[in-house]
Amino acid sequence: MPDEAPKTNQDTACCSTVESIVTVDERGQMVLPKDLRKRANITAGDKLAVIGHVKDGAICCISLMKIEDFAPVVKGVMGPMLKDIIE
Repeated sequence: MPDEAPKTNQDTACCSTVESIVTVDERGQMVLPKDLRKRANITAGDKLAVIGHVKDGAICCISLMKIEDFAPVVKGVMGPMLKDIIE
């Protein structure tokens, strides 16, 4: 079996695509299409972090991330800072 080529950033990098267009109703709610929920493994009751990306003082983009995927990111960023404060 030939050796596999090492993964590059391009192999593992996240890319952005327009998955769907949704409409916000008068109550501020929107529906994520079923096939998108299925592909993203989002089920009823899942909690999503809403992440705003700011440019020139205004939110220009919004991302959704499942809480269980977001928590390690926060711990990775905040952990070293908290360690310095606690010690």
